[in-house]
Amino acid sequence: MTRYMKLFINIKELAGIQREPVLKTGKQMDELNSINDAFLFVEEGKISKYGPMSAMPEDLRNMAGSSVLQAGEVVDATGKMIIPAFCDSHTHLVYAGSREQEFTDKIKGLSYQEIARRGGGILNSAKLLSQTSEESLYRSARGRAMEIMRQGTGAVEIKSGYGLNPQDELKMLRVIARLKETTPLTIKSTFLGAHAFPARYADDHNGYVEEIINEMIPMVAAEGLADYIDAFCEEGFFSVEDTDRIFNAGIKYGLRPKVHANQMGFSGGVQVGIKYGARSVDHLESTGPDEISALKESDTIATILPGATFFLNMQYAPARKLIDEGIPVAMASNYNPGSCPSGSLQFQMALACIAMKLTPAEALNACTINGAFAMDVDDTLGGITPGKQANIILTKEIPSIDFIPYAFTTPFIEKLYIAGKEIL
Repeated sequence: MTRYMKLFINIKELAGIQREPVLKTGKQMDELNSINDAFLFVEEGKISKYGPMSAMPEDLRNMAGSSVLQAGEVVDATGKMIIPAFCDSHTHLVYAGSREQEFTDKIKGLSYQEIARRGGGILNSAKLLSQTSEESLYRSARGRAMEIMRQGTGAVEIKSGYGLNPQDELKMLRVIARLKETTPLTIKSTFLGAHAFPARYADDHNGYVEEIINEMIPMVAAEGLADYIDAFCEEGFFSVEDTDRIFNAGIKYGLRPKVHANQMGFSGGVQVGIKYGARSVDHLESTGPDEISALKESDTIATILPGATFFLNMQYAPARKLIDEGIPVAMASNYNPGSCPSGSLQFQMALACIAMKLTPAEALNACTINGAFAMDVDDTLGGITPGKQANIILTKEIPSIDFIPYAFTTPFIEKLYIAGKEIL
């Protein structure tokens, strides 16, 4: 059987090197270990060897000049860079339709909460999804999956949450499962039944929490459709008490918590997430001393979603403060139809640098190695590490890594490789 191999030579800069997976915190987040004028060798989809061209092993030099490596298996990366593919740890990629009318409503001055109260927002998406077949939902989601790969993403977490009833939540999760089977992406699935209260439970919030706990969670677990359980812990949505009950139930079925926390205000979402060992607490626009203290004493990752903050014209999460306090920060796109209809992590990097004062290295680490940790794929993805899957971006001829967020509408990707194979 022929081995699958790929040899990249003359790489201008090979960045994101880690000898072993390490979650970046504090000053480490500004460290982007790299080698100039480098080579990278991939075998059977995994990173095998790398180093400076001057130290490339003789056997690889001989292979590059012989018939052992076929045409296309040696890539001359002169003037180009290689970085890890993005790990997008928070998205709502599976949805029906779009919500551009609400975009206009926001321009006219309506708040997110006001739109939600009159049946827009998440409830609008739930109505559209209920009217959409599973096949149509899959086709639209697959199109978005291809889109984010073109933008450099190799791993993604996808949430349900636009079903808000057992049948439609399962429909969403089955679409996610199908995407796992039919795309090269590494995908983690999250059950987010606690995204909003459906109209039928408008006057009986406890009734819907009971439905999530007693019906949805057991059904999701029985089919093995989710890795995580999530809740939108905010005023007007799910309270700390609701979230506590839902997480307690989910954990019993092997679902690890994530949480939408403190987007609209000081909701207590950070603390309840940490209480249940959440892998990440996401949004964090409202973060003060109590939240920072709790995060510093936990193993939970703070995940920022600057695209949503930008789209909703809100105050950004204090990412600079979080990093300076030694709290690990990941960054994700929050790709969804209501608050961030974009999966571009290049744009997220730009927002993080411009509005949140992260350095380009911090921003890149946040959406590669720290993003991998935030979705529990750090053992296989997120960095240039021997034995890891070769999910890498070969850039165009760009002057530096800093150019990626600086020129945030300029396409910088020449090729995306997933498991060492050229995808796009």
